[in-house]
Amino acid sequence: MFDWQVICLIIVAVLITGISKSGFAGGVGVVAVPLISLKASPAFAVAVMLPLLIVMDVFSLRAWWRHRVGSLVWLMFLPAVLGVAVGYLTYGLFNEDMLKVLLGIFSILFGLWGLFKPQHNRVASGWVGRLSGGVAGFTSFIAHAGGPPLNFYLLQCRLSKEQFLGTAVVFLAATNLVKLVPYSLLGLLNVENLTLALLMIPVAWLGVRLGLVIQKRLSGDVFFRIILTLLILLGVRLIFDGIG
Repeated sequence: MFDWQVICLIIVAVLITGISKSGFAGGVGVVAVPLISLKASPAFAVAVMLPLLIVMDVFSLRAWWRHRVGSLVWLMFLPAVLGVAVGYLTYGLFNEDMLKVLLGIFSILFGLWGLFKPQHNRVASGWVGRLSGGVAGFTSFIAHAGGPPLNFYLLQCRLSKEQFLGTAVVFLAATNLVKLVPYSLLGLLNVENLTLALLMIPVAWLGVRLGLVIQKRLSGDVFFRIILTLLILLGVRLIFDGIG
């Protein structure tokens, strides 16, 4: 059984992810795993979140599928599969403390990049897209954190808002489906974790609905800054927990 602190953190993490996906293009869903990892193992956190992310992806795909840029999805997706494979093959090299430190470093770097990301005036080459896709696959496997590497490339592609969101949604949804195989092989998708994820589906739905309401009352910039600052603080805490 899980204690109330873990359950509360999962609820908050799922709400933030749902709000982010429906109201703010999913840009800060990366905060979920670091948040849950404050009181549980990173492996447990990613296992519980994956089924919920796939459920949210289904809703997102209905809205954004037709806006995808297929050539960009394919450019990044095959390297992403390789990145997921690297994550799977190296998974046994990390104990829980090492995972917390690695997750903390990712959290701080992604938070800082999100707050201070540079403006690009030229279109990135294909190799940048492939590299970003590979890194996104690896970080997505470790912590469902494929968004920042993905955005690093897509922001340089001069896409319309609709094309940007459609391409990101399809890429992340496809990557999440790929992760089902290695997560299953590692025993992360056990009955206990899947049952807990199933119970959290109403919370995910509530988060999606809240996102639609909040985005009308709170600017995306303010929301992003609040969550990205939280992500940096979580990263610092996880590093201290991992080396303590």
